[in-house]
Amino acid sequence: MSDDTTDPTRKVAELLTGQRFGFLTTTTPEGKLTSRPMSLQEVEFDGDLWFFAEAHAPWLGHVAVSPQVNVGVGSGGSWVSLTGRALVVDDVAKKRELWNSGVEAWLPQGPEDPSVVLVKVDADSAEYWDSPGNRLATAFSFVKAKATGSQPDTGEHQKVDL
Repeated sequence: MSDDTTDPTRKVAELLTGQRFGFLTTTTPEGKLTSRPMSLQEVEFDGDLWFFAEAHAPWLGHVAVSPQVNVGVGSGGSWVSLTGRALVVDDVAKKRELWNSGVEAWLPQGPEDPSVVLVKVDADSAEYWDSPGNRLATAFSFVKAKATGSQPDTGEHQKVDL
Protein backbone atom coordinates (compact mmCIF):
# COMPACT_ATOMS: atom_id res chain seq x y z
CA MET A 1 0.00 0.00 0.00
CA SER A 2 0.98 3.62 -0.40
CA ASP A 3 2.67 5.64 2.31
CA ASP A 4 0.30 8.53 3.07
CA THR A 5 3.26 10.87 3.63
CA THR A 6 4.28 10.48 -0.05
CA ASP A 7 2.68 12.79 -2.60
CA PRO A 8 1.20 10.44 -5.25
CA THR A 9 1.95 12.90 -8.08
CA ARG A 10 5.57 13.06 -6.95
CA LYS A 11 5.67 9.25 -6.94
CA VAL A 12 4.44 9.18 -10.56
CA ALA A 13 7.08 11.77 -11.47
CA GLU A 14 9.75 9.68 -9.72
CA LEU A 15 8.73 6.57 -11.66
CA LEU A 16 8.84 8.51 -14.95
CA THR A 17 12.28 9.98 -14.25
CA GLY A 18 14.84 8.50 -16.58
CA GLN A 19 12.28 6.66 -18.71
CA ARG A 20 13.14 7.05 -22.36
CA PHE A 21 10.27 5.38 -24.15
CA GLY A 22 6.56 4.88 -23.74
CA PHE A 23 3.69 3.44 -25.73
CA LEU A 24 1.24 6.12 -26.85
CA THR A 25 -2.21 4.62 -27.45
CA THR A 26 -4.80 6.40 -29.56
CA THR A 27 -8.23 5.45 -30.88
CA THR A 28 -8.71 5.11 -34.62
CA PRO A 29 -11.76 6.70 -36.29
CA GLU A 30 -13.20 3.15 -36.42
CA GLY A 31 -12.94 2.92 -32.62
CA LYS A 32 -9.95 0.55 -32.41
CA LEU A 33 -7.08 1.12 -30.00
CA THR A 34 -3.62 1.32 -31.52
CA SER A 35 -0.25 1.95 -29.87
CA ARG A 36 3.16 3.06 -31.02
CA PRO A 37 6.49 3.44 -29.21
CA MET A 38 7.44 7.06 -28.68
CA SER A 39 10.44 8.75 -27.14
CA LEU A 40 9.60 10.70 -23.98
CA GLN A 41 11.21 14.12 -23.84
CA GLU A 42 13.26 14.93 -20.76
CA VAL A 43 11.17 17.48 -18.92
CA GLU A 44 10.12 17.69 -15.32
CA PHE A 45 6.77 15.93 -14.96
CA ASP A 46 4.02 18.40 -14.12
CA GLY A 47 1.14 16.41 -15.56
CA ASP A 48 2.26 16.94 -19.16
CA LEU A 49 4.22 14.60 -21.38
CA TRP A 50 5.80 15.73 -24.65
CA PHE A 51 6.60 13.79 -27.81
CA PHE A 52 7.94 14.78 -31.23
CA ALA A 53 6.18 13.57 -34.38
CA GLU A 54 6.06 14.16 -38.11
CA ALA A 55 3.16 16.45 -38.99
CA HIS A 56 1.92 14.01 -41.64
CA ALA A 57 1.93 10.90 -39.42
CA PRO A 58 -1.43 9.17 -40.00
CA TRP A 59 -1.99 8.56 -36.29
CA LEU A 60 -2.14 12.31 -35.61
CA GLY A 61 -5.56 12.15 -37.28
CA HIS A 62 -6.65 9.87 -34.42
CA VAL A 63 -5.78 12.63 -31.95
CA ALA A 64 -7.82 15.17 -33.94
CA VAL A 65 -10.91 12.93 -33.85
CA SER A 66 -10.46 11.48 -30.36
CA PRO A 67 -7.90 13.27 -28.19
CA GLN A 68 -8.26 10.88 -25.22
CA VAL A 69 -5.02 8.85 -25.08
CA ASN A 70 -3.03 6.54 -22.86
CA VAL A 71 0.72 6.41 -22.32
CA GLY A 72 2.23 3.26 -20.87
CA VAL A 73 5.77 3.26 -19.49
CA GLY A 74 7.57 0.42 -17.77
CA SER A 75 10.97 -0.85 -16.87
CA GLY A 76 12.28 -3.37 -14.38
CA GLY A 77 9.71 -3.62 -11.62
CA SER A 78 7.89 -0.33 -12.20
CA TRP A 79 5.04 0.48 -14.57
CA VAL A 80 3.00 3.63 -15.11
CA SER A 81 -0.18 4.06 -17.16
CA LEU A 82 -1.30 7.66 -17.75
CA THR A 83 -4.53 8.82 -19.34
CA GLY A 84 -5.12 12.27 -20.69
CA ARG A 85 -5.86 14.45 -23.68
CA ALA A 86 -3.41 14.87 -26.54
CA LEU A 87 -2.94 18.00 -28.56
CA VAL A 88 -0.75 18.60 -31.61
CA VAL A 89 1.42 21.67 -30.96
CA ASP A 90 3.44 23.58 -33.55
CA ASP A 91 5.44 25.94 -31.34
CA VAL A 92 8.98 26.54 -32.62
CA ALA A 93 10.21 27.86 -29.26
CA LYS A 94 8.96 24.76 -27.43
CA LYS A 95 10.43 22.50 -30.13
CA ARG A 96 13.80 24.21 -29.70
CA GLU A 97 13.56 23.84 -25.92
CA LEU A 98 12.94 20.08 -26.15
CA TRP A 99 15.21 19.38 -29.14
CA ASN A 100 18.06 16.91 -28.61
CA SER A 101 20.35 14.63 -30.60
CA GLY A 102 17.97 11.68 -30.21
CA VAL A 103 15.16 13.63 -31.84
CA GLU A 104 17.50 14.85 -34.55
CA ALA A 105 18.30 11.24 -35.48
CA TRP A 106 14.63 10.69 -36.36
CA LEU A 107 13.77 14.18 -37.57
CA PRO A 108 16.93 15.60 -39.20
CA GLN A 109 15.01 18.52 -40.73
CA GLY A 110 15.24 20.34 -37.39
CA PRO A 111 12.85 22.04 -34.96
CA GLU A 112 12.11 25.02 -37.23
CA ASP A 113 10.72 22.80 -40.01
CA PRO A 114 6.89 22.80 -40.13
CA SER A 115 6.91 19.04 -40.78
CA VAL A 116 8.07 18.57 -37.16
CA VAL A 117 5.38 18.94 -34.49
CA LEU A 118 4.98 18.22 -30.83
CA VAL A 119 2.31 16.13 -29.22
CA LYS A 120 1.45 17.31 -25.72
CA VAL A 121 -0.36 14.87 -23.46
CA ASP A 122 -2.08 16.63 -20.60
CA ALA A 123 -2.41 13.75 -18.15
CA ASP A 124 -5.48 13.70 -15.94
CA SER A 125 -4.85 10.41 -14.12
CA ALA A 126 -2.23 7.75 -13.64
CA GLU A 127 -2.02 4.27 -12.24
CA TYR A 128 1.28 2.82 -11.16
CA TRP A 129 2.78 -0.41 -9.93
CA ASP A 130 6.14 -0.25 -8.19
CA SER A 131 7.66 -3.57 -7.16
CA PRO A 132 10.34 -3.60 -4.50
CA GLY A 133 13.88 -3.81 -5.82
CA ASN A 134 14.74 -4.58 -9.42
CA ARG A 135 13.77 -7.29 -11.89
CA LEU A 136 15.79 -9.89 -10.01
CA ALA A 137 14.10 -9.00 -6.70
CA THR A 138 10.68 -9.24 -8.39
CA ALA A 139 11.52 -12.65 -9.84
CA PHE A 140 12.80 -13.81 -6.43
CA SER A 141 9.53 -12.67 -4.83
CA PHE A 142 7.55 -14.83 -7.27
CA VAL A 143 9.81 -17.87 -6.72
CA LYS A 144 9.56 -17.45 -2.94
CA ALA A 145 5.77 -17.16 -3.13
CA LYS A 146 5.57 -20.32 -5.23
CA ALA A 147 7.80 -22.22 -2.78
CA THR A 148 5.92 -21.06 0.33
CA GLY A 149 2.41 -21.07 -1.12
CA SER A 150 1.98 -17.38 -0.30
CA GLN A 151 1.20 -14.34 -2.43
CA PRO A 152 4.17 -12.57 -4.02
CA ASP A 153 5.09 -9.12 -2.75
CA THR A 154 3.67 -7.00 -5.56
CA GLY A 155 4.85 -3.75 -4.05
CA GLU A 156 2.98 -0.49 -4.29
CA HIS A 157 -0.04 0.13 -6.52
CA GLN A 158 -2.07 3.32 -6.65
CA LYS A 159 -4.45 5.29 -8.86
CA VAL A 160 -3.66 9.01 -8.93
CA ASP A 161 -5.69 12.00 -10.09
CA LEU A 162 -3.36 14.56 -11.63
